[in-house]
Amino acid sequence: MTTTAPARNDLATRAGDRPTHFGLAVLALAMGGFVIGTTEFVTMGLLPQIARGVDVSIPSAGHIISSYALGVVIGAPVLAFFGARLPRRALLLALVSGLMVFNAASAMATSYHLLTLARFFTGLPHGVYFGVASLLAASLAPPERKGRAVALVMLGLSVANVIGVPAATWLGQQLGWRAAYWAVAGLALVTLALIVAFVPSCPGDPEATGRRELTAFAKPQVWLTLLAGAIGFGGMFAVYSYVAPTVTEVGGLHESAVPVFLFVFGVGMVAGTWVAGELADWSIFRSLLGSSVAMGAMLLLFAAVIPFGWWAIPVVFMISVVSSVLVVNLQLRLMDVAGDAKTLGAAMNHASLNIANALGAWFGGLVIAAGYGYRSPALVGVVLSAGGFVVLLASAAQHRSTARN
Repeated sequence: MTTTAPARNDLATRAGDRPTHFGLAVLALAMGGFVIGTTEFVTMGLLPQIARGVDVSIPSAGHIISSYALGVVIGAPVLAFFGARLPRRALLLALVSGLMVFNAASAMATSYHLLTLARFFTGLPHGVYFGVASLLAASLAPPERKGRAVALVMLGLSVANVIGVPAATWLGQQLGWRAAYWAVAGLALVTLALIVAFVPSCPGDPEATGRRELTAFAKPQVWLTLLAGAIGFGGMFAVYSYVAPTVTEVGGLHESAVPVFLFVFGVGMVAGTWVAGELADWSIFRSLLGSSVAMGAMLLLFAAVIPFGWWAIPVVFMISVVSSVLVVNLQLRLMDVAGDAKTLGAAMNHASLNIANALGAWFGGLVIAAGYGYRSPALVGVVLSAGGFVVLLASAAQHRSTARN
């Protein structure tokens, strides 16, 4: 179960269009991931402030997170279907422009319902951006560096959780939650400039059609991989969605501790992205199995140690490391099993992860609203992680059955 490097002419990149510096091109692509990671996760860090600002309960405010995730789930297949043949850089610029506009709309929302709607539209470009950026980075790199190139793009998402999310959370705490979304809109504008400056102008795939992209959904391994991400990754989101009130209400720490926990989570994502690249060279599928088991164990440990406040920091770090291994290896596996439907296959990884986002936030909110307390989402997460592991076992069984036939 290894990945196959996409053909070098996948994007029909002309020699004159190649970047003058591969690192700068990947940096520009990773910056888009930084913007997306910041806007996705900062809502969780500012959930109490947002709830007060739009006059709803914290569990109800959790639906704002689910709304963004729903936007990702819908946007990935729809935009991949219609954008498969478009020039890749032009498509990326359109997606980042959407991020800029709808983050500004989030900042200007005057009610809970308008904010929920704005967050839905903000999520639409998410999955396709990572899919197209991953394919573009892989096509610009030598075949033997494809996995590392994709990991570098995903590193933008990780660094967002080290710098972007804690900084935006602090900014939102000091100046009001709207300031965080304004900051993200400004970062999107910077990203537009970087892409124009450093990413080569690459034509789309002239043979790509929406119908060809939809062939990905005819492949059982695509569905099983998506299902594994949607269920198994929900465990992390069940905890992360409510990390702010959990740290203060259960851990007994001041509100100022929340950015520290988010920073540690981000550091773990950076470390985990590097670990994921190394493990992918060993075995993508075994990495997925091992990280699923580790996720369940870490979530159970989190529920046990969070009442001790700062002692939960190492566990948060490990949850983040394991989650990054899952993200990168799910991306690589989908790029492999999708066959010719590369745009949709690559984009749907983040659709499945945001189904996980919605499920985790929703189930976590349900158990909190039912009176089980802020530790209960971690236990929900253990169950979801176990479910993802079972789906991966089913994927392995299906692969063996196909190979025998």
